Amino acid sequence: MTNVLCTPAPSESRALTPPQPVDTERVADLISQLLTAIGEDPTREGLSDTPARVAAWWRSFFSSELSATPTCFTEQQLSGQLVVVGGMSVWSLCEHHLLPMNLDVAVGYLPDGEVVGLSKFGRIALQRAARLQVQERFTRQVADEIADVIGGNDVAVAVRGTHLCMSARGVRMETARTTTVQAGGRFECDPVLSQQFLTIATAGWRES
Repeated sequence: MTNVLCTPAPSESRALTPPQPVDTERVADLISQLLTAIGEDPTREGLSDTPARVAAWWRSFFSSELSATPTCFTEQQLSGQLVVVGGMSVWSLCEHHLLPMNLDVAVGYLPDGEVVGLSKFGRIALQRAARLQVQERFTRQVADEIADVIGGNDVAVAVRGTHLCMSARGVRMETARTTTVQAGGRFECDPVLSQQFLTIATAGWRES
């Protein structure tokens, strides 16, 4: 088994642009103002360090670095085999309400002479989640980047999201879940392959 570096063609439309650096001093000041606006005293015991802690969290959340070139492994005899990587869970922020959403991610692809190092899938999910997002866009972005890595469109991504903007506000439905699926290549035109992927990808979801 030979390992090589994947060198996908650059794609401007799919490039991951990191967020601008977080101005923690300004964020802390704004949080202090917010506490005052909701009737709290930001200088009281228990809240005096809250603005700085919140600012540090925002800086940490947006600090996901761009990944290194993924490692691929030559496996000529595995071409066409269905590979599904599941059990990936990431946190992101809903850009409509600035509330957290937890995203369970499963990825499927068909190797064509080489397989991708498994940790790459988790890195892609983490990087795409470390920003203000909507689940639908996140699902498409993960699929697009993996397609770039493997150099083909035989990719499917399924995401199940738990959104605090739905469970903690508005209708307050705590058990509501949102599922999105992005399929390309053979996953889009082969119903048997698509069903195989969905069956494997969502098996654990039905238990929770």
